[in-house]
Amino acid sequence: MRVAFIGDIVGSHGREMLKIHLKNLRKEHEIDFVIANYENASHGFGLTVKNANEIVGYGVDCMSGGNHTWDKKEITALFDTHEILRPHNYPSDVGGTGCKVYEVAEEKLGVLNLMGHYSMPYTDNAFRCATSTVESLRSEGVKNIFVDFHAEATSEKRAMMMLLQGSVSAIIGTHTHVSTDDFQIANNTAYLTDIGLSGCRDNVIGMDEASPLKQFLTGVKGHFDIPKKCKKILQIAIMDFSDGKCESAFKLKIFDDGRVIRTDAWIEV
Repeated sequence: MRVAFIGDIVGSHGREMLKIHLKNLRKEHEIDFVIANYENASHGFGLTVKNANEIVGYGVDCMSGGNHTWDKKEITALFDTHEILRPHNYPSDVGGTGCKVYEVAEEKLGVLNLMGHYSMPYTDNAFRCATSTVESLRSEGVKNIFVDFHAEATSEKRAMMMLLQGSVSAIIGTHTHVSTDDFQIANNTAYLTDIGLSGCRDNVIGMDEASPLKQFLTGVKGHFDIPKKCKKILQIAIMDFSDGKCESAFKLKIFDDGRVIRTDAWIEV
């Protein structure tokens, strides 16, 4: 099966890049299943019903979340009507789930959403949750497993790779909005510390620079806002899974000026 992942969709500009490119990408690269992180999709914070329907209409099959999952109250109802996850290591009584299994290309695909601990809301232990959930999936015959690990610290993300490599098909990090240059396949598991945002690329992590600059200069926090105009990027990882193993993977950076940069994952030997 060929699975694609899009990291943090930031506001209307991120959604616009999906609208322009995703259906063509699915066709061109024969993608069977698309996962995308929604937590910044509605003006940078959370997800509305309108935007959820919009993203699904552009060709996304499943959406993962993070620390901004709860920023829009309507998310709770969306858990029942859409293929939407929240970090699995939130306590079970908050609603929703962070793990679902899909039939893709005549195989099972498990999608697991986890959240790290450094500078994040209080949750259950992500590493223990990952271990028990992956063991449960594999005991049910689910070999192909994709993990969106939404975390601030690169050390946490790399440690999750060390924990799960060989037992899941891919681990890709989200949250920082800044792409890293370490896409690899090790012990049959694809790994990328952070895929980076899809949205504005010429400001501060997809947000207008005025508020973050004020905060850095004065220490006074302000409201982050999406710029009305900006230069845009879509970042997507495309991976081939078979029998639980990632056989090949590459990432595309698609710019609104027509440039496309492809990076192939290296294979550790």
